[in-house]
Amino acid sequence: MTRQKSHETPPARTADPRANQKERTRAAVVQAATGMLRLGLQPTVGEAAERAKVSRATAYRYFPTQDALLVEVSQMNPAAEPVEQWLAALPNGGAAAERLQGLLSTFNPIVLEQAVSLRTGLRSYLDVWLEQHRRGEQPDGVREGRRMRWLGEVLAPLKGKLTPARLKRLQQALSLTLGVEAMVVLKDVCQAGDREALATLDWAAQALVRAALEEAGRKD
Repeated sequence: MTRQKSHETPPARTADPRANQKERTRAAVVQAATGMLRLGLQPTVGEAAERAKVSRATAYRYFPTQDALLVEVSQMNPAAEPVEQWLAALPNGGAAAERLQGLLSTFNPIVLEQAVSLRTGLRSYLDVWLEQHRRGEQPDGVREGRRMRWLGEVLAPLKGKLTPARLKRLQQALSLTLGVEAMVVLKDVCQAGDREALATLDWAAQALVRAALEEAGRKD
């Protein structure tokens, strides 16, 4: 009798088309509002929805107030721009660990510098979630997912070394080392100083990469 392996890696899940559509819809509303602001207009949620060719009801699910929309457009996007520029200049190849270090050293200091605006954005997201929960709706929890996209590009050199399922798990774990949520825990809960917080996140990220590669080496 053939014994079944007890530690097989589960098959990678396919992307959720509905979740991808939600992200595209939300991004379209943000893009429309951004364009209106550049024209000197102060967009309401309804106006941004109309410009994006999205129903008002759908837009209000993502942005229940004008403030929630403006926080995303005016405060979150500028924080991400240096990372987008860094990624655009990132050469192909190279070690994933070095690429990851570059991402963390580019974005996490921005999180410290723009703590007020990013914490305000986090509060906005939580307000949306809580409002949907209050209405008895299933909270969408949809954000643009920049970090997952960034990490996907940074970890590209590992595609031949890790299975899709393991690579996805590493990507998800590393998302905990980037952004305002991680900084809130280190600064508020752990009472870490700025340098200590940055160093801890760098250490955690590299430790996760090493652990993923070591695990793959033992099981593959």
